[in-house]
Amino acid sequence: MSRTDRALPRTIMAVLAVLVAVLVLSIGLPAAASGTPATPLAQAPEDPGSQEDLEGETPENIAHRPVVLLGVAGLAWEDITSTTPNLGLLAQESKASLIVRSVRASACPADGWLGLSAGNRAGDLDGRCRILTEPGEDGVVPGWQDYLDSATELSYRARPGTFGQALADQQITATGIGPGAAIALADPEGVPADHRARAGAGEDLIDQVSEAVATTDLLVIDAGSLRPLPTERRERFTDENQPMINPMGPGVYRAEQLELLDRRVGSVLTGLDRAGVDPIVVLAGLADDGSAGLRVLSITGADGEVGLGISAATRQSGYVMVTDVFPSLLSMLDGEPVGGDVIGSALRIEPADLDATERHEQLIDQAVHAQAVRPITPTYYLVLVLMNLALFAALAVGLKRPAAERVRKFLQRRVPSVAARLTAFTVHRRTVLRGLRIAALSIAALPVSSFLANMMPWWRSTPPALGLVAYIALFVAAIVTIALVGPWRRHVLGAPTVVAGITAAVLTVDIATGARLQVDAVMGVSTLVAGRMYGMNNTAFTLFTVSTLMVTITLANHLVQRDRRVLAGVITGVLGVAAAIFDGAPGLGADFGGPPALLPAFALLALMAAGIRLSVLRVGVVLGGSAVATMAFAFVDWLRPVQDRTHMGAFFQTVLDGGLWDVVWRKLGQNLAILFGNTPLTLLALSGVLTVVFVFARPIRGAIRDPGIPDSLSRGTPVSHMAKAAPMLPAGIIAIAVGLGIGMAVNDSGVAIPAVGVAVSVPLLVAASCTWMLGLSSTSRVKLGAYVGVPAPATAAEEDAGRARDTPPADSRPRTT
Repeated sequence: MSRTDRALPRTIMAVLAVLVAVLVLSIGLPAAASGTPATPLAQAPEDPGSQEDLEGETPENIAHRPVVLLGVAGLAWEDITSTTPNLGLLAQESKASLIVRSVRASACPADGWLGLSAGNRAGDLDGRCRILTEPGEDGVVPGWQDYLDSATELSYRARPGTFGQALADQQITATGIGPGAAIALADPEGVPADHRARAGAGEDLIDQVSEAVATTDLLVIDAGSLRPLPTERRERFTDENQPMINPMGPGVYRAEQLELLDRRVGSVLTGLDRAGVDPIVVLAGLADDGSAGLRVLSITGADGEVGLGISAATRQSGYVMVTDVFPSLLSMLDGEPVGGDVIGSALRIEPADLDATERHEQLIDQAVHAQAVRPITPTYYLVLVLMNLALFAALAVGLKRPAAERVRKFLQRRVPSVAARLTAFTVHRRTVLRGLRIAALSIAALPVSSFLANMMPWWRSTPPALGLVAYIALFVAAIVTIALVGPWRRHVLGAPTVVAGITAAVLTVDIATGARLQVDAVMGVSTLVAGRMYGMNNTAFTLFTVSTLMVTITLANHLVQRDRRVLAGVITGVLGVAAAIFDGAPGLGADFGGPPALLPAFALLALMAAGIRLSVLRVGVVLGGSAVATMAFAFVDWLRPVQDRTHMGAFFQTVLDGGLWDVVWRKLGQNLAILFGNTPLTLLALSGVLTVVFVFARPIRGAIRDPGIPDSLSRGTPVSHMAKAAPMLPAGIIAIAVGLGIGMAVNDSGVAIPAVGVAVSVPLLVAASCTWMLGLSSTSRVKLGAYVGVPAPATAAEEDAGRARDTPPADSRPRTT
């Protein structure tokens, strides 16, 4: 056994040992990552006193402590400055970035208040952001039927009026002031129990608040909305006949709004003081101001530590969903959690070793990060697609002799100089192969490098895209260098396995410690989209699937070459179960769509590694077992308390409630929209699949029909001869295809899953092919030429005939060496 053959298995075992250690250590981390040690908002006093101390006290003489929600659509943390002193008073204690995205890219005021009313994704599909108005004489919220129709059309199973009904059922009194508050507190029929039209700022509003807060448990106040500059206002600030107050017209207009808002908040605070109560005050920017962004959530007067808000819905310090406001208010009011279609979780306060100013700056930095990554993401994916397509073309032409020969002849007649350079490949073939391998490994390392770059504050660069590119390039260079410096570089699967191993290790460590690298990464989850911010998102699942399968393929390949097929099958199965547990466990990956894809992929790979021929029955058993295991994950999560469930337990409850088909149709619609609406990703997925089929068709068929005879893999296309050095490679391609295909079917990212998988797996295959060809005899032009599309040396007669046929006129004949 060569040093290379001995070094690669040891390297793989070391990587696997690290992954297993991380998995074991991470079992105790999910609680910390999900905010378990944080302080609940509704907390009993440390010394409540004995029963004797409470004797003689009645509800009338026990201090009344209400909860006050101040809703301001569009309020962002950068709006709270020294010019808004009253808002600043409410931003000194606990705070978080509120993610308000609901059913469209930019949440309208109605969307935010409906999110509170339903505790779910809800919105007004009117097509515009309507101006909210007070209920009419009948007491019904204006447009309530439109809101109900929108909820039915959206298929999120949102039920406007759930919050108001829950308050009534639990005998919690609530009063609303302003049109948004009427939406929040309305019952399912659209009628709020106690509503008052908002008075103007000043004594009227002070008296209104003072009177209302003294007799209610929950006071909800719609303090107004911040809106973009209307056209007529913009014209007024730029009219030649008007004095130019400030060259930034929109800034002046927003400043005017903030000044009015701050006065209104000051009147509310004065009214609370005048009532003589000690309330918990929640300031929430429940919607956007015309463009998507992170908004304000601050809590003043709550018991417990002062710090950053966190919820089970985000599991990220300083981030809270708008759907979390419903259960959070109930928690502050000592109410019972509401399950069913309420998807949010009560927020907690996580102590932070930062003062109020530092916490404020951190939240502004989060907003800058979210805004910076938004325009970069489409460009990043487009570049990734173009780089892969160029690589696919090089693979198809360079590794298939018939295709390369046709290209050379086509160019010979039209562009002789280019044809000459293609023929000259025989002279520089090793340099070209090395360059192609470096390019392939670099492309495969791009995704994990984009996650690692998120450890650096690239969004503070000017411009942010330049900083991100610099950090990604730095990590790509480091990963490729590691892949090509060790003795494993000479093994066919050595360098690709190192890249895959690093990818798997980074994702494993990140997810086990809270998935911070995924937040607002170019291939992660955007906070402005309000996706799942913990565990395995769909992109991370795709990268995890491809990378773990690649590492497993290499380990199984080492055992199969030594005729230890049973052991190869067993180890592959064990690794598959471990990967599925890590991906699907509620406290780790919490990915409902992951195990149904991972388990069949690893199971089929294990069968082929053990030399067991695939059959319809065996494939059916594998798929059925995977489905049962997935539902077991969801059932275990469902057994937990409502407030601690992930989306897996929520899905199980949805199935029990009869909403399975709503979820299926919604995911199907999202998949179709991505398939036909994202042309670059669709093109990447199709091109990658066609490239693999074009190059590896016969070896793949051989792996299915006769997995017990590695020699059978050497028949077929020229590049398939590398299967002698890597007999598990065709079987691995099948496993990766199965994992990506099922992942596309059961998740809501559609073609994005196979597209991202292709963007990593095919470059790894190209790197393996280049390594194999570099290992051939450097002195045998015939041997190497058969695989890179270069014709073998011809006889003298053949050369004369070729010259007569292909030689161009003398004046256009290129000079070659």
